[in-house]
Amino acid sequence: MTLQFIQDNRGNTTGVFIPIEEWESLKTKYADLHKEEAKNALELAPWQKQIINERLSDYYKNPSDIANFDKTIDDIEKSL
Repeated sequence: MTLQFIQDNRGNTTGVFIPIEEWESLKTKYADLHKEEAKNALELAPWQKQIINERLSDYYKNPSDIANFDKTIDDIEKSL
């Protein structure tokens, strides 16, 4: 297998590049594992769904009570 390691500016390995042909071969060889991983990646835990539902409910009750994302990020950066 021909892998290429991706490094950050400090020389720490941060990723791996797998040529597409080899990736396709791995997906075929481990099809069941790939399907299980894909299923798990798309499924939220019940507690995550509950948080999302609560936040959406709060938003629908008062849609004008929201924060501006860019201003919030600027405020956080200024406080650091």
